[in-house]
Amino acid sequence: MKQSKKIVIILGPPGSGKGTQASLLADRLGFHYLETSKIIEKKVMKAGAKDVEIVNGKEYLLLKEKKYWEEGILCSPPLIAFWMNQEIKRLAEQEESIVFAGSPRTLPETQEIMPVMADLYRKDNISVVLFELKPEDSIYRNSHRRICKLFRHPILYNEETKTLTMCPLDGSKLLKREKLDDPETIKIRLKEYRERTLPIIDYFENNGYEVKKIDASPSPADVFNSLIKSLQ
Repeated sequence: MKQSKKIVIILGPPGSGKGTQASLLADRLGFHYLETSKIIEKKVMKAGAKDVEIVNGKEYLLLKEKKYWEEGILCSPPLIAFWMNQEIKRLAEQEESIVFAGSPRTLPETQEIMPVMADLYRKDNISVVLFELKPEDSIYRNSHRRICKLFRHPILYNEETKTLTMCPLDGSKLLKREKLDDPETIKIRLKEYRERTLPIIDYFENNGYEVKKIDASPSPADVFNSLIKSLQ
């Protein structure tokens, strides 16, 4: 693995703009954007009643994982860590730098994923950024959020975009994520974030990773400028 290759991990509550900023950062720096939610969707959305994934001898029913995902509950950590480590190793072999949005999501995932990252990329080539956003802003953003059908680009909701029906990036139809972005589901996702994701900040700080905090409430352009500065 070339020492110049890097990893950027962007964490934050639902609606804080992780996906938007990760996509912008990947384009700017030539990184691969490894989107955890897209991998989960691909694995579980078409799952049949008997589809399973075996991790360390344990079977995970993908239809059950789909139900978790739709209800705003985080999927089983060993399963997600297994899928993510597969992708990290594949990208490391291709000597790709990576930007993550919202991953790892739980302490057990972090404990499985970070040693693999550190081994393949070296700890000093890994940056961790935490986006901060008020819960009420998270609920508003997510309940109005739309993504495109083709590449799942997230489209920011504002006066300029609220009447759009097609993705300005690839021309595919804009969709709401049924169930996942309903207000009541978002409240569950926020509770999951507080109770299961925020504790990993202690893991990073206790293991020598500096966590840089960014206010995610300004415009995407301003947040992106703050992100770039934090990485310099």
